[in-house]
Amino acid sequence: MTGSQLIIFDCDGVLVDSEPLAVLAYERVYERHGMPGVGIDIISQCFGMKQADIIARIKELTGHQYPDHAPDDLWTETKALFTERLEPTAGLPDFLSGLKIDRCVASSSSLERIHHSLDVTRIASHFGDAIFSSSMVRHGKPAPDIFLFAAEKMGADPADCVVIEDSPFGVEGAVAAGMTAIGFTGGSHSYDGHGERLLSSGATVISSSWTGVATELEKLGFRLS
Repeated sequence: MTGSQLIIFDCDGVLVDSEPLAVLAYERVYERHGMPGVGIDIISQCFGMKQADIIARIKELTGHQYPDHAPDDLWTETKALFTERLEPTAGLPDFLSGLKIDRCVASSSSLERIHHSLDVTRIASHFGDAIFSSSMVRHGKPAPDIFLFAAEKMGADPADCVVIEDSPFGVEGAVAAGMTAIGFTGGSHSYDGHGERLLSSGATVISSSWTGVATELEKLGFRLS
């Protein structure tokens, strides 16, 4: 890698340990509307997708149709849980504090959710305005759109970008964009076989810690400090 090096971070499950809270929010809201059974076994099949695609996938898997009259209920429940309980993934603040290289966020979540997540975990200052949402592009992950958009905005060639992702959909999108993907399994939602799924989706390597991520980035030729 010889150009303008860029690290692209997914948000949920990578920067912030949000996925168990997101699962709880979906479970509570669907049950509140008379549709029980939308738990981890269902939502785990949707990690990495934007909300509209998650709702569509839940309908495919369960038959539950999310009510049109309650568009804000999911975010209201999620925001309350995040405000109360959300934390950065273990070791992330130390990793970011020593990072000098260009970086950005490319997430399937809405901009409001991304900003709230970074604010409550006190890591927003590490990214400034370099925050990109799938709402800014036509197709969400696993399409490459969000990653290509982020690279363009940051002035980096896709070949000089490394994406850190925890979801197979995200890894697939990064690879489709012509970028290197590091699979991250350091979130509390990680499961047996998680790393293998990320590798099968195209991740170059897997890491369960930010110390490990730093080592892998250096092996790829990234000058972190």
